[in-house]
Amino acid sequence: MTSNRRTFLKQSGLAGAGILGTSLLGTACAQGTQAAEESLAHIRQQASQSHAPQFNMCGYAAPPLETVRIGFVGVGNRGSAAVERMSYIQGVAIQAIADVRPEKAEAAKQRIQRPGHEATLYTADENAWKELCERKDIDLVYVATHWKLHTPIALYAMEHGKHVATEIPAALTVEDCWKLVETSERTRKHCVILENCCYDFFELLTLNMVRQGFFGELIHGEGAYIHDILDSLFNKDARYDLWRLKENASRNGNLYPTHGLGPICQAMDINRGDRLEYMTSMASADFMLEPAAEAAAAKDATFKEYVGKPFRGNMNSSTIRTAKGRTILLQHDVSSPRPYSRIHLLSGTKATAQKYPLPPRIATGHEGWLDEAEFAKLEKQYTPPIVQKVGELAKRVGGHGGMDFLMDWRLIDCLRNGLPVDMDVYDAATWSVISPLSEWSTANRSAPIDIPDFTNGAWKTNQPVDLSLEKGANTDVILA
Repeated sequence: MTSNRRTFLKQSGLAGAGILGTSLLGTACAQGTQAAEESLAHIRQQASQSHAPQFNMCGYAAPPLETVRIGFVGVGNRGSAAVERMSYIQGVAIQAIADVRPEKAEAAKQRIQRPGHEATLYTADENAWKELCERKDIDLVYVATHWKLHTPIALYAMEHGKHVATEIPAALTVEDCWKLVETSERTRKHCVILENCCYDFFELLTLNMVRQGFFGELIHGEGAYIHDILDSLFNKDARYDLWRLKENASRNGNLYPTHGLGPICQAMDINRGDRLEYMTSMASADFMLEPAAEAAAAKDATFKEYVGKPFRGNMNSSTIRTAKGRTILLQHDVSSPRPYSRIHLLSGTKATAQKYPLPPRIATGHEGWLDEAEFAKLEKQYTPPIVQKVGELAKRVGGHGGMDFLMDWRLIDCLRNGLPVDMDVYDAATWSVISPLSEWSTANRSAPIDIPDFTNGAWKTNQPVDLSLEKGANTDVILA
């Protein structure tokens, strides 16, 4: 971190507690006090800060690793599934598994499908993951804990010479986004955000179509995470320490933006020819969470503390404008009884694509969507090499229809072949920072706020990710 930014954070009183303490900001703004105006100025200043670049991680190819030795931290639902998926990939050695719950660590170890993985378990206490990160025989730390640990583990791992792959979001505050960028640049270790939706088959198809010029110039994109998980928020068995309920009970914004945003950013070459410039955010009132908390508390005293909490609005809608004048709509709703949707809409000067909540569709005019036969022709023509090579195997291994496995396979292929990763630290920071910025905008009557340029201007010359696989694709999958 530069001394100027340290001084700013210290003087503004925003260091330590996280830059965007939205409960504080929300109260100040609601009261219309001078503190609210000062907070507005401080946050805008912080959002427009730059840093002294140390090394451009976009397009950086780390030295190739013949075998990628992995340590997993956090093996609940997602982490344990990742352990199993990785065990199918050639050139991987699962060295360690850490979780505060010994039974989860042991269960994850039992999911390993192939020999050659000597996974040591780290379960002594809540800091056991640090010992894992300190090991000399680990190349990649795979983080699948609850959200608040993503940044601390990623930073500690990079400081100890490890590449990092972290579940979403990579960070919860603007400050932590900057820390990830600065640490990755200084250590020259990858910090990859595990955004699996970038590897869904339709998202990859439309990305390749964009690259081939099918859509013309992209104008607008829409993405979302609309997923009714209300019951599971109050399920003590499904959510360790009710961590996700706690997030929704204390933060009001787009808390989970990257599923919808990631594929759009890749299609628009964000950080590689364009950048996210500023955004606004608005939330509905809460109509679902407070009644659910009251109902849960009536049955279980555990939930009494959540009655009266400032729950987030059920629907959050955020809008973003890019430097090139494109627009993006992002929505987030995890508590309303709506069909699952990520929307994934790309609108260009020549064509439009949309998937959710209906099946994939393509249109080239206002007359309507192309029929199934025409869509099939386009799918055959534009299916990218990564899907041609690994797609069917990915479906067999599984993980949200195969996209989880495609994500893991591609990461290992890049590390083994010394290729730039598809989603670097600038993507991790840019996609994740939308969450705290949306909290601030929501608390300030949807006022616009600048989005930091984590590339420090390098977006103007950075090149798009190459999915041709011409230099990679040497990593095989081992299936029974």
